[in-house]
This record gives sequence, structure tokens and C-alpha cells, in this order.
Amino acid sequence: MGEGRGDVADRATAGFRQRYGTEPAGRWAAPGRVNLIGEHTDYNDGFVLPFALPLRTVVAAAPGPDGRWTVWSELDDEPVEFGAEAADEPGRVDGWAAYVAGVVWALRAAGLDVPGARLAIASDVPVGSGLSSSAAIESAVLAALVDLGGLDLPTERWPRLAQRAENDYVGAPTGIMDQSAVIRGVQGHALFLDCRTEEVEQIPFDLDAAGLAVLVVDSRAPHRHADGEYAARRRSCERAAATLGVAALRDVPTADLDAALARLDDEETRRRVRHVVTEDQRVLDTVALLRAGRVRDIGPLLTASHASMRDDFEITVPEVDTAVEAALTAGAHGARMTGGGFGGCVLALVDVDAADTVARAVADAYAERGFAAPGTLTVQPAGGVTRM
Repeated sequence: MGEGRGDVADRATAGFRQRYGTEPAGRWAAPGRVNLIGEHTDYNDGFVLPFALPLRTVVAAAPGPDGRWTVWSELDDEPVEFGAEAADEPGRVDGWAAYVAGVVWALRAAGLDVPGARLAIASDVPVGSGLSSSAAIESAVLAALVDLGGLDLPTERWPRLAQRAENDYVGAPTGIMDQSAVIRGVQGHALFLDCRTEEVEQIPFDLDAAGLAVLVVDSRAPHRHADGEYAARRRSCERAAATLGVAALRDVPTADLDAALARLDDEETRRRVRHVVTEDQRVLDTVALLRAGRVRDIGPLLTASHASMRDDFEITVPEVDTAVEAALTAGAHGARMTGGGFGGCVLALVDVDAADTVARAVADAYAERGFAAPGTLTVQPAGGVTRM
């Protein structure tokens, strides 16, 4: 999962030198993220509990001509150049470079004088794995442009701008969670985010003290219909909220869930609503346990979250279900898919000295079923976006 290619910051710098023939003015890094619990609750105005990863996307950058932006990525050796006219029209820049153009667009739409720039991007955050490689690119580029332009933009506003870049320029209907975790993450903590108010609380998540680790498993499952299915889930939730007469499903109390479900016309919508309402409660219960220092006890909540995603929200695939089942059989305290679904990653809460055993068990289960070998990485909560 990103190993073996040398230091990511050095790769970004080397790419900048090779492409532009000079030194960058600086380097800005943003992490990937995993969501400990709280899936598909963000766009329902609910609660999420992500944390930042040690995997990083690094942008090396320097000022460029006014109104022009050139960006190179190690994922694609051909640089992409665009001007203000393309940046100001969503859809004019596509592919991976759309995330860069989207940030320029969002900043300009906010009335900020965005500096022209030359950028080079390197990353250890796997693309398409559900670890939020897109938010990492957006946030690192945002940090670079804010610094290069000396823009007056408080950090508290960054997540919403980065989200606008992804929603309105790229066209991906994501919530605010990814950008918040990537920008506002704190080492050794999970970020408890109220997606309605955007209030955050840093929740201690001291895995070392508990003798625990989080094992992240890249399922290597190709994302199957992810964009269309994600949008369909969101529309279903919005329709259900309208039927129930609430602003968002976050407003359905757990105690009133059965009554709310009885007011819905079809079983599929009932399942979608049941997932969101119970998932919000699982986030609150997890936060309560972590505040009490009971890290190990969150395991059953993680596993219940996965069952809800599998059975009620129907967003898992055989590879991620296999990884969860194998991890639990091998002794994980809890395991769940993390991310939007239809592929991506699984996280498992494991004893530190059992991490290798659990990873081998997942690999063996994959081999038995003929799946491509998974990637694994043991992680601790890391810090958010930074200038290096």
C-alpha cells in the first residue's frame, strides 16, 4: 500500500525538478484517512469518526504565470496545464487534474485571488482504495495555493472549500467528512465531526496504550458501479427524509426508528434508513467508549457497522466481506469496511502482537477464493495537512 518507492516528499521534489528545471518554493502534505465508524451518515447531517493516516500526498509547488496552472503527477507523466477560463467552468478539466482545477475554482468562487502555480504531486495514498486519495490531493493543493498566494483563509474554512471542489467541479457527491479528517486530523486522536454544524472534537484514540493497532486491508476489489450507486443511496436517503418530514435522517431518533420505518412504503428504503439511524447511534456509542478509555470495547460496534452496511445499505462486495470474516475469525476485536463502499478497504481492531496473524488469515482467505492478494498496513492516527 504505497511502500517501496522511496520517500514521497523526495519524489514530489524530484518530479518538480525534472519537470520544471528548478527548485520548488515549498512542499505541502496531506494524509489519507480511514473512517473508524460512521458510513454514509455525513450527507445525512449525521456523525462520523475518521482519523488521518500516515500515508501522504505531497505537492511541491512554486509560483507560475498569473492565471495559469501546470500540474504534474507521478501517476501520469504528462503534465496538465489550464487557465482561468478552464478553472472557472466545471468539467473543463477532467481526470486526476480535475481535483486540482476544482480547488482553483473553489478558491476563485470564494472571491480569492488565486496565484498561478506550477505543481508536482506524489502520493503514497492508494487511488481507488477508499482511503480518500482525492481529498488528500485537494487539501495539499489548497494548502500550497493558500501559502503561495498569502491568502486570508482560516483553516476552519478549508474543508468546505475542498468539498465544493469535489462536489461542484469534479461532480462527486461526497460529504464533508473526508476533507475535515484530512485537514483537521490530530496525531493520536479520531475526529468526532457533527456534519450539520461542522463542530469537531478531538477524541483520544491511544492504540499504543491499549496494546492495539488498526490493520487496514486494501481489498483490491475494483469499485463496482461506485459513483452511480453512491448517488442512488444519497437520493434514497433524501427522499426518505422528505417523506418523514425531517431535514435529514439525522433527525430521526433511534427510539422512534420503528415508527419512522412504518411510515415508509418499501422495504429497500426502510433498510437504507435503518442503516443511517443506527449508524449514527453507533458513532455516538463509540465516542462514549473512547472518552472512557475503553478502546478495546469498540470492536463489536465496528462489526455491527459492517453488518449494517452489508445487509441494510448493501454497499459491500465479496472481497470486503471475506476480509472482515477472516479478520474476526483470526481474533480481531472488530472489523468493518471503511469508505463509500463497492470495493475499497477494511479496517480491523487487533492486538498489536496479532496484526501479522490476522493479515495472514485475510491473505489465506483471499487465496482460497481466488481473489487478488490484498494489501495490508498497520496504522496509528496521524496529523492532518501541513507544510513540510
